[in-house]
Amino acid sequence: RFAYIFEANPYPGAPRVQLHEISKEEDFTIENTMLTPIEVMHGKLPVLGFRVEDFCYITDAKTIADTEMDKIRGCRYLVLNALREQEHHSHLSLAQALDIIKEINPEKAWLTHISHRMGLTGAVEKLLPPNVSIAYDTLTVEL
Repeated sequence: RFAYIFEANPYPGAPRVQLHEISKEEDFTIENTMLTPIEVMHGKLPVLGFRVEDFCYITDAKTIADTEMDKIRGCRYLVLNALREQEHHSHLSLAQALDIIKEINPEKAWLTHISHRMGLTGAVEKLLPPNVSIAYDTLTVEL
């Protein structure tokens, strides 16, 4: 989409980027922080979530393979997408997300990537287990 950024001689003022390929098979570090890639399926498209210490961040999943679930198990904090109550071809529904959260049993989980079709936050939060909340802009999690 932004091919001009990657040309051999980009025009002056074009963004400069340095690409680093990430493999789901290998942890990597940024400064002194280790990250573990977690491959999830966004419909038929593989995408990555990440684990940083006891925090897992997965925002665009429909399915998660058992081998990747193993990377999530034991985390204290989990951010997971839940698009709406109804099934969707490429995103977790509320029930599917809650099933994963129940299996992982984190200390705290937040739902993100939520559609307006989910309903009002106050009404939805009444349906959630005590350790699950809806994420919001400016949410901060201390590790």
